[in-house]
Amino acid sequence: MTKLKTMQIMAMAALVAGAVLAPLGAQAQQSGVTRTDLQRHDLSAPGREAIQVRVDLAPGVAFGKHTHPGEEVIYVLEGQLEYQIEDKPPVTLKAGDVLFIPAGVVHSARNPGGVTGSELATYIVEKGKPLLTLVK
Repeated sequence: MTKLKTMQIMAMAALVAGAVLAPLGAQAQQSGVTRTDLQRHDLSAPGREAIQVRVDLAPGVAFGKHTHPGEEVIYVLEGQLEYQIEDKPPVTLKAGDVLFIPAGVVHSARNPGGVTGSELATYIVEKGKPLLTLVK
């Protein structure tokens, strides 16, 4: 194989990898928001998986309206976080509080406090679908 052909193949592989991975990174991270994937496992229910993620929001930071293709179970680890679920009044939770968000429900979160707010998010979702879909 020629050197030029090898370089063309490597360039094409890099483009494909970038096209596949870029949307995941763009959805998962925004300024002041850190998402740390902890674990992902198939469930005994066909086509479903469990995903656990630690989400840290810097003081004053908000994460806009979005949905998940399954249920989200939240446990606040540190600080306080405010959740807006559909058109209901916002709910502010502190460390040790929990929240359940049904599949497909539009919601958002923000950190109204002066320290980083952290949650352990456990998702029970349809396998193969994007974990998070932003809503306008």
